[in-house]
Amino acid sequence: MSIRVGIGGWTFEPWRNNFFPAGLPHSQELHFASRAVTAIEVNGTYYSTQSPKSFARWRDETPEDFVFSLKANRFATNRRVLADAGESIARFVGSGLSELGRKLGPIVWQFAPTKQFDAQDFEAFLALLPKAVDGLALRHVLDVRHPSFMVPAYLALARRYGCATVFADSDKFPSFADVTGDFVYARLMQSQAACTTGYEAEPLDRWADVARDWARGATPAGAPLVEPAPADGGPRDVFVFFINGAKERAPAAAQALIARL
Repeated sequence: MSIRVGIGGWTFEPWRNNFFPAGLPHSQELHFASRAVTAIEVNGTYYSTQSPKSFARWRDETPEDFVFSLKANRFATNRRVLADAGESIARFVGSGLSELGRKLGPIVWQFAPTKQFDAQDFEAFLALLPKAVDGLALRHVLDVRHPSFMVPAYLALARRYGCATVFADSDKFPSFADVTGDFVYARLMQSQAACTTGYEAEPLDRWADVARDWARGATPAGAPLVEPAPADGGPRDVFVFFINGAKERAPAAAQALIARL
């Protein structure tokens, strides 16, 4: 198992005032960020197609044990009929992801907040997700953002297809911690600008304990669940990203949590 803690992307102008060293060239931002945190969730892949050359460059600029989580292209998920997403899924997965090699982490399939749970259509979508590309195993995580997904039928489908579900620490989106895959993926979205580390010391201590519980296969005390907590499972990889909220504080929050772990 491993616990990885990261941020969303590495290009954000306010970080040049409080994270990156003064005068650091833009071309060195990924190099610096990847040595300050242990994972990065890439949002750019949601909006545009990257090239194999870009993925290879990211691979070569980062430490050996670093991991990228990639947000799948929006054309695959922002559609009325998910069962028709096959071509978009194939185009995204075939765009060069395998160039990342061992540094390829989970693929995040993010759905619009208005997208409601339709069991038949959603299962058709899950059946389209490939298990591997170019011999590299793929891990999928579902970022479902409508309350209709907070039902046992959704959990059963996600587990059947081996997909994790994003846990969102958010008042804006559904926040349920039922584990549906063999890893846990959390997006912490309530950092505060007034706090230099985004979250105060006590919440950071609690998130460190929660991450450890998830990693050893336990359900954290007080976790919001759709179904009763199962018996403890085996060890799991855990991914924790500080994202949204006061984004300018995300690197400091991630580094503070890494220090606790």
